[in-house]
Amino acid sequence: MSTTQMPSSAAPRADDLADLHRYLPAELRGESTIITGIAAGMSGAGVYRVRAYDTECVLKITAHNEPLDVWRAKIHVQQVAAGVGIAPRVIHVDENGRAVLSELIADQSFGAQMGNPSTRDASINALGTMLRQLHALPIPADGAPVDAVAVLTNIKHAIPADFPLPAFARQTIEAMCVETPPPDTRAIVLSHNDVNPTNLVFDGTRVLLLDWQTAAPNSPYYDLAAIAMFFRLDDDTSRRLLSAHDGVQVDTLPPVFCYFKRFAAVISGAAALHMAQLRGHAGGEVAVDVASSLGDVYQQLRAGSLDIGSVGGQWTFGLALVKEGLIAT
Repeated sequence: MSTTQMPSSAAPRADDLADLHRYLPAELRGESTIITGIAAGMSGAGVYRVRAYDTECVLKITAHNEPLDVWRAKIHVQQVAAGVGIAPRVIHVDENGRAVLSELIADQSFGAQMGNPSTRDASINALGTMLRQLHALPIPADGAPVDAVAVLTNIKHAIPADFPLPAFARQTIEAMCVETPPPDTRAIVLSHNDVNPTNLVFDGTRVLLLDWQTAAPNSPYYDLAAIAMFFRLDDDTSRRLLSAHDGVQVDTLPPVFCYFKRFAAVISGAAALHMAQLRGHAGGEVAVDVASSLGDVYQQLRAGSLDIGSVGGQWTFGLALVKEGLIAT
């Protein structure tokens, strides 16, 4: 779920699997190479798992019409991040095809590490340390700071005025667009801008970030607040996350962190609701006290009673996220 870019109305890439071999380096092409689809993000990118001989990797292909300089900059950021061990290593790049082949990280479920009382403290420390490494990376010379409010405003305008969006969701999104954020004393840093559980992998030693499409300069509090929101961290655990990130004891949560925590919930929810609308969801009024909470959604996902990839699941998740931004005030 990208929090700093508009959902695309374009259909996901639908490349013929047999044709995908052309994006691979010559040594990985052959009859024994197996390519299977993994997922398609809101950007319309195609993501595939590649098994070739004793190598397993991930192939990601974005829109062929994406400006080459923009695409190159994103790949460069991932390569720099991989150099410090917080992103998968880039194996091969096909500029004409806008395709990048990266190492496959055997994920040992960072979410499970966070949920296990015996590993939770170490996980918080590892997460904060990884984000500190990210925020210490150099900002690209041509990197433009993120205007997340403008993105949220664009999403708000993209949802038709006559579409039956629940009143509490529309009101919360509109209020977030005009709310004045508290002062932020931190200098902007290179941020990932989409730190959510699906973009975190744990290889048994390191916590790494996937999907660097939205990396750009931003406040360091944005990444920290976004993942604190998705993991539903309480104030005490949030302070420990910030302490691990800063390398010093943090006793008070900065107001701007609390603002970004709500903002990340609302913009992520708005993006999910807009995508559900684009995919054909009919909408409909839902009272705020009836809408599922984020905790409810996580329980349903664990029980297998909710498919977040379906239109209905995306709608339910979007409402829960917007509600999370509302109830956090």
